[in-house]
Amino acid sequence: MTAVGFLYPGHSAEDDYPRIEMLIDSDVRLPLVHTDIGEDAHRVDALIEMGSPERLAAGVEELRLSGAEAVVWACTSGSFVRGWEGALEQVRELAVAAGLPASSTSFAFAHAVREVGARGVAVAATYPEDVAGHFAAFLKAAGVEVVSVRGSGIITAAEVGTWGWPEVLAMAQAGDHPDAQAVLLPDTALHTAAFVRDLEQELGKPVLTANQVTVWEALRLADRRVNAPALGVLFTKEPLVQA
Repeated sequence: MTAVGFLYPGHSAEDDYPRIEMLIDSDVRLPLVHTDIGEDAHRVDALIEMGSPERLAAGVEELRLSGAEAVVWACTSGSFVRGWEGALEQVRELAVAAGLPASSTSFAFAHAVREVGARGVAVAATYPEDVAGHFAAFLKAAGVEVVSVRGSGIITAAEVGTWGWPEVLAMAQAGDHPDAQAVLLPDTALHTAAFVRDLEQELGKPVLTANQVTVWEALRLADRRVNAPALGVLFTKEPLVQA
């Protein structure tokens, strides 16, 4: 049994995690603890406060008691708005507080892009353009070529959480670029677990989504890899036999 834990801000698309656990269909558990979101706004100052050390540390003990072997801050914007060095410091502080290997969704994207072998990526974001630009800057700091960035102007996670397949598909299609070898959808408030494989079929390339890469990153930290084709190309890099 492998258990990896997540600190998830507020309530939007947290039901992606039990869905992903079901799609992995192995001896993997994905315990999740909600953190205090503070002000629900895709605005830099609010996002920095959302990912403060105090807010993250408050959920750590519950995850430790769940038996988690690693922890990921399941929030993209609440990490990349701090910049590369600030996001690294955030993860270091989380690791110390938890006493566990730690990461965040922003770093999960950087690692997942390398895993699928994409050189250039397109960003299709729910965020306002300025916040989407911060994500592009983070990826560039990670050595990822960003060929296009498209924001959707959505201010709150609550609104993003209401989106279904039509909205997600439309955003991904609008944000795709012919020079991109993968399309990134960076918002853990967005339901995507049920859509990844269909998105890849529609776009004809790997699609990396926030909750998908967050789980993959946690399993990577725990040195556990699984093959789950329903979760897209990212989860097909391992043998079919589950360890």
